[in-house]
Amino acid sequence: MKLKKIAALVAIAAASGSAFATNGYFAHGYGMKAKGMGGAATAMASDAMGGANNPASMVWVGDRLDIGLDLFSPRRNISRTGSGVGLNGSSDSGSNLHYVPEFGYNKMLGWDMAVGVTVYGNGGMNTDYPGGQIAAGTCSGLGFGTTGTANLLCGNGGLGVDLMQLIVAPTFAMKVNKQHSFGASLLLGHQQFKASGIQSFAGFTPGGAGTNLSNLGRDKSNGVGLRLGWMGQLTDNLTMGAAYATKMKMGKLDLYKDLFAEQGGFDIPENWNIGISFRPSEQWQVAADYQRINYGGVKSIANSSRTAADALGGGGIPNSLGGSNGRGFGWSSVDVIKLGVEYKYNKDLTLRVGYNHSDNPIQDRDVTFNMLAPGVIKDHVTLGFTYSVTKDTELSMAYMHGFKNSVSGRSLFESWLGGTSTDKIEMYQDSLGIAYSMKF
Repeated sequence: MKLKKIAALVAIAAASGSAFATNGYFAHGYGMKAKGMGGAATAMASDAMGGANNPASMVWVGDRLDIGLDLFSPRRNISRTGSGVGLNGSSDSGSNLHYVPEFGYNKMLGWDMAVGVTVYGNGGMNTDYPGGQIAAGTCSGLGFGTTGTANLLCGNGGLGVDLMQLIVAPTFAMKVNKQHSFGASLLLGHQQFKASGIQSFAGFTPGGAGTNLSNLGRDKSNGVGLRLGWMGQLTDNLTMGAAYATKMKMGKLDLYKDLFAEQGGFDIPENWNIGISFRPSEQWQVAADYQRINYGGVKSIANSSRTAADALGGGGIPNSLGGSNGRGFGWSSVDVIKLGVEYKYNKDLTLRVGYNHSDNPIQDRDVTFNMLAPGVIKDHVTLGFTYSVTKDTELSMAYMHGFKNSVSGRSLFESWLGGTSTDKIEMYQDSLGIAYSMKF
């Protein structure tokens, strides 16, 4: 395939956005085959998505092209009950259908080396709640300065955020012998973000003006990281793999420097994974991955939304958004277990099933702020298949269901104002994707 055609396909994928909320805000898997197996892919070599999973796998997959599209549908609800000051309400998010592209290309350089590129949506979060749940004058009467009716965070108009992260990963892999390989991917990251309806927090920003907090349109930043990987075929039936991705230092989101800690910092967390695959027979293959996503290493994600000044009955609330160690979303690092089974039904059809379990990164103390980003899904089941259309082409499909989960906690507003109201966030989700692959 000519390089200009490959470049065009990369550009198409890069132009599309992503919106995930599965393992925190990372995707449950990368590549349609991995998605059908609960995301397990670290010790698998089945497509050109190694830049997202394990760079060392690319030298085992041959010359190939993979391009796909996932339809992702998250369903989110937020609510507040028990408020004695008129802040009760409930809202369902719109923006319930998103298109997530994937692209991989690999070229062998002899039997022992390969170069390629993987383009994938790393993750993201999108919420879009209509406003008007709180009666006119209520929030302004409580000192939040909001005019007219308000949303559940006492802001004007609709409430929500839109975070999209996309990574282009040029990859080199090399076999050191016939059993073991190593690989490296340069991670070129691009992210976009916007927020709306959180004007009520302006008084808690540096200077108290909140000029770089909300309703400023879409901001963009770029960054660079590195993923390293190893894969070893320990026996004819047993393969292991491991990969490590550095934290990606992203450029500041200057339009929202009053929202994120470190004056608009929003880096992509360090993460690593180990995996094993076992083939008990020619028809069956079983794979398992463990992944660690270190959300705790990024201040704007990990810092609590509360401070020591958030005492019962209010009191002095410091201007603590956007500062060097400012408030965040309170997300903890998570451990993820991915399990998958693959069955070769006949020479043309391969079936897959999987399960994915992730810790919930959100604690009850941080529920209010996480109305913006309710990444609370813990358990997922997946199904998938690959059908060989010809000797050199195939179609793969994958379905995922993320079971409904919720977190409830004492409202941050009531901690400031007094009272015992409860905020609740909940979500479930589905995705269905298809990919076309060509060997050459």
